[in-house]
Amino acid sequence: MLRLIPLIPLLPFLGFLFCGLAGRRVSRRAVSWIACGSVFAALLISAGAVLQLPAGRMEARAAPDRAGVHIDPEQRRVQVDVYDWLPLGPPPRPSPVGETGGAHSSASFDVSLSLALDPLSAAMVLVVTGVGFLIHVYSVGYMGGDPGFARYFSYLNLFTAMMLVLVLGANFLIMFVGWEGVGLCSYLLIGFWYEDVEKASAGRKAFIVNRIGDLGFILGILGVLGIFGTLDIHEVMSDISAGAAGLPGDLALTLIALALFTGACGKSAQLPLYVWLPDAMAGPTPVSALIHAATMVTAGVYMVSRCSALYLFTW
Repeated sequence: MLRLIPLIPLLPFLGFLFCGLAGRRVSRRAVSWIACGSVFAALLISAGAVLQLPAGRMEARAAPDRAGVHIDPEQRRVQVDVYDWLPLGPPPRPSPVGETGGAHSSASFDVSLSLALDPLSAAMVLVVTGVGFLIHVYSVGYMGGDPGFARYFSYLNLFTAMMLVLVLGANFLIMFVGWEGVGLCSYLLIGFWYEDVEKASAGRKAFIVNRIGDLGFILGILGVLGIFGTLDIHEVMSDISAGAAGLPGDLALTLIALALFTGACGKSAQLPLYVWLPDAMAGPTPVSALIHAATMVTAGVYMVSRCSALYLFTW
């Protein structure tokens, strides 16, 4: 199952293509089966992959009088490299942060389409696919009489796929693709009934406010690349942890943390970028359950948790 991790976001994306391209030419039953079935298949693969995730290498503690075990976190992380997305050449390895005061920036870097599963992403993947499947099933009846039935499920499938890309992305650029994808889908779903001026305005408001937060997220990614010479999240967090003694008081890392946190505030509707959330109820009710209660508003929390080493060793 671990080798099938790339299928987790791919299956809902294929459902989006089917519903978007052929949804009007097939029956609603076919649309609902494909839309719900693709998410259910992703849920099954996710559950199988999580069950096969290594439990970790167990080692006895050094002190003989203390009971317990040590779990090696490296053994609980599985990364699948799909292909080289931006093969621009590997950058020179930066000096460890804390030894020379920072890493050397590089204009050359190599970004691959990589997906990683660990305990943190495993919890989110199960929530996105599990809750997403239930909401897809509920939507079949809720949207049964709507003329935009196929269009609705294409957006819902695309949102699920982009949320899974965000959660499973092994580097900041892949995460950003999912980050922008869920922002686009929130605009499409909140303003689903676009013929109503009020609902269309609510969708535009959500889109604009999220773009303000995304600007901070982009600046944070550029800062990570400039300091560490890589966008791989695991490598960056490992470098920060290795140089922890020299990091407190580092202004550059603090600014990066604040920039990334700005993106989290926009996506999770925190002050001052919360103003889009009250109007977001203009979309169909299942959209509010999926986006604003279970998944997208937790994306900012997930990103901060993923970068916990960065926030731990900043001002």
